Amino acid sequence: MSKAPELRIALVQTDLYWKDKVANLAMLEEKIWEIEGEIDLLILPEMFPTGFSMDAAELAEPINLTVTKWMKQIASQLNATVTGSVIISENQQFFNRLLWVSPTGDLSWYDKRHLFRMASEEKVFSAGEKLPIFDLKGWKICPQICYDLRFPVWSRNNSHKGELEYDVIFYVASWPAARVSAWDALLPARAIENLSYSVGVNRVGEDGNAISYVGHSAVYDFKGSRILDLGESETIQQVKLDASQLAAYREKFPAWLDSDSFQIL
Repeated sequence: MSKAPELRIALVQTDLYWKDKVANLAMLEEKIWEIEGEIDLLILPEMFPTGFSMDAAELAEPINLTVTKWMKQIASQLNATVTGSVIISENQQFFNRLLWVSPTGDLSWYDKRHLFRMASEEKVFSAGEKLPIFDLKGWKICPQICYDLRFPVWSRNNSHKGELEYDVIFYVASWPAARVSAWDALLPARAIENLSYSVGVNRVGEDGNAISYVGHSAVYDFKGSRILDLGESETIQQVKLDASQLAAYREKFPAWLDSDSFQIL
């Protein structure tokens, strides 16, 4: 499938009600209907229905239940793919799972690989083992969740049959204000080293554990230049990614041809 000339993305930077799915879904739905124009992809923060919580036994739900159905409804009404992470229970395990829901209701997902041990996430959730690459209008898109940002080997844009595996890497996050300088530094680094667009969607506000978040959701181009900055307030903003500019830069500066090959065992 040939790549669409543009990819239109809406980033949702918002505060969240603590462990209240009903309130969060209602709040988000109201915000989403303020979006003007057509989009291809709507990105929500990490654990958007609940906030970043280790109370998985209380908050988890099976896939294809309330939150998944809500995402399918929003995707259908927007005629856009909707994504964000949710606490999912499956086979007596809990996953911090990024759901990828198409307008037709097709569902794919990515389970967070790197679990944040400083919050004991690895004691509650099971780590993902596979990294899917999603296809949206011919654009290849790599999903990541929060702490994954610190591990560039996992997100490496390897080549396959003479082409890079993805065009866009995105992160949904609950990245605390105390370490936002790392977020600001690593998002453009992932763009530069992978010759791809890099998108980060973080929340704002304070959660039930008195942890503060200041957003800094942003989009960077393949050179690491920031092309969208959402600041520190609740907002939904849109960006258009240009396929021709990406292709031209990769042809002019094919650094990926000199990359070291490796395989994650």
